[in-house]
Amino acid sequence: MVFAPVPQLTVTIEQQGEAPELHVHPGGQGIWQARMCSALGASVTLCAAVGGEIGTVITGLLKHENLRVRTVTRETDSGWYVHDRRDGQRTAVVEHPGVPLGRHDLDELYTNALAEGLRARVALLSGAAGPRVVRPDVYRRLATDLNAHGTSVVADLSGDHLTAVLAGGVTFLKVGHDELIEAGRATDDSDEALLEAAHRLREEGAGAVLISRAERPGIALIDDEALLVCLPPLQAVDHRGAGDSMTAGIASVMAQGGDLRDAVRTGAAAGALNVTRHGLGTGHRDAIAELAQRVELTPMRA
Repeated sequence: MVFAPVPQLTVTIEQQGEAPELHVHPGGQGIWQARMCSALGASVTLCAAVGGEIGTVITGLLKHENLRVRTVTRETDSGWYVHDRRDGQRTAVVEHPGVPLGRHDLDELYTNALAEGLRARVALLSGAAGPRVVRPDVYRRLATDLNAHGTSVVADLSGDHLTAVLAGGVTFLKVGHDELIEAGRATDDSDEALLEAAHRLREEGAGAVLISRAERPGIALIDDEALLVCLPPLQAVDHRGAGDSMTAGIASVMAQGGDLRDAVRTGAAAGALNVTRHGLGTGHRDAIAELAQRVELTPMRA
């Protein structure tokens, strides 16, 4: 189950040849993660709330994704963005994260996510585009309830939402190094500072931790063993979405009964492949499997 509380309509302008191209997709962290989970062979149920004219478009587009979808029709508008990539860079023309979820909408969404999460082996809790769209305590409650009934919780959150989900308990946490620094959880991006942060995250409620670090090796903490996660570099088209694909790779392996080290290898491979592509949360299972064999997990000094 992927909890994607407030997905967005994504509009991207690109130009590979003489004519410009317009690409319109459902998007946001949870959508990208669900798409990658499905590409890796996991059976995925997406739980989301959509509303307004934008929500109607998102609902229609979701029918073309290889996902089972349970949506709540909310009273307020969904989020959206328009990005211009004609010069090869991603420039935000205008963005709207979506109106914060109201009480009635949130109650319905929570009920759907709880029911589907209880049916699933793994629940992946993703964030919204803006910190005020969904209250942090929603993640604490959902993680607590799912843990109580044996569902493994995977989370990819930051700030107050990260703190809240840790209080509920997380089987596997993926977080970016920059998010830890911004929140004051790490002093810098050195191995020592990030490993110290990973240990504190475990103390707060994370069973295992993977800290992504852009082009540098990630840091994983599994069963008290610290590991550097290294993958030969690939030529990047768009770095955006690599972390979401990484989280999806981890959740997919866990959902299919794999061990955590294999999950980290697959997650690292999925993230690496995604940067070579224009589409977010996309990739081919065979390519990811091949890359996963090239991911090195090197023990670190504690």
